[in-house]
Amino acid sequence: MKKTFFASLWMLLAVAGQAKTNEIVVAKDGSGDFRSLQAAINSVRVFSSDSTRILVKNGVYDEKVVIPMTHHRIAIVGEDAEKTVIRNNDYAAKNDMGTFRTYTMLIAGNDIALENLTVENWAGRVGQAVALHTEGDRLVFRNCRIIGNQDTIYTGNKDGRQYYVNCYIEGTTDFIFGPSPAWFEGCELRSKGNSYLTAASTYPDTKFGYVFHRCKLTGDGTPGQRVYLGRPWRPYGATAFLFCELGAHIRPEGWHNWGNPENERTARYAEYKNTGPGADMSGRVSWSRQLTDEEAAAYTVENVFRLQNGWNPAR
Repeated sequence: MKKTFFASLWMLLAVAGQAKTNEIVVAKDGSGDFRSLQAAINSVRVFSSDSTRILVKNGVYDEKVVIPMTHHRIAIVGEDAEKTVIRNNDYAAKNDMGTFRTYTMLIAGNDIALENLTVENWAGRVGQAVALHTEGDRLVFRNCRIIGNQDTIYTGNKDGRQYYVNCYIEGTTDFIFGPSPAWFEGCELRSKGNSYLTAASTYPDTKFGYVFHRCKLTGDGTPGQRVYLGRPWRPYGATAFLFCELGAHIRPEGWHNWGNPENERTARYAEYKNTGPGADMSGRVSWSRQLTDEEAAAYTVENVFRLQNGWNPAR
């Protein structure tokens, strides 16, 4: 375990004056406190003022994990992001469950952090199949792998702020979607097939939606692959790419209106100083824009997450 880094990670979630942190170990071989992650989460006292660290040993955990809204201040850390895997294979058409019950992991509590884990929906290309579903606020994901196909990450809370750092995220259609304000720092976003990367449904009164900063956009290597940066799931969808490396798989027009020209009036799509073969702005749709230096300067973690409590996980 990276305990030195974990200590700094936990500082992002610590409550002022909090004195007690509980530690739980999960191991499939029985050498820990629990054999499953869900059992460990269930053992945490509801509405506790304590913090909890759950250390997960390497292994493939076939589980459908829920962190309920009654559970807060929990950090879950794996031994190795590629070897500590939480996975499930539900999908929308399976027992008519619909998109929003297909998750492998649902995070409804606040002040939750994940590090060195893979969260995967391995149902395959069978339609909507969510890996990570978020509803809580002040969520941190660091050095995680979030893997699926269509609808890999659903950010479901309009005020649920989330911060992704050095994560690997892959999928096909709309594989990052929803209304939440989210900052992605130094992440790799891997598109599989010809499709759409994001589908933001940002609310009109939310200034910032998805912000990708110094990320790398890669394709699956299919000759002639073509991927849109995003399309608005709802009017006013907001997505910005700043200082990112865009591969050749990104379509020249960049953005799609979801078959509705009215979305062109409200969608808030922006880019700034991106590089790579997919960053050429000459063919972009007229209703997206390149930010000015002054406008780009407003895209900071502090501004994106600005609410009354002033949360800034990048400090």
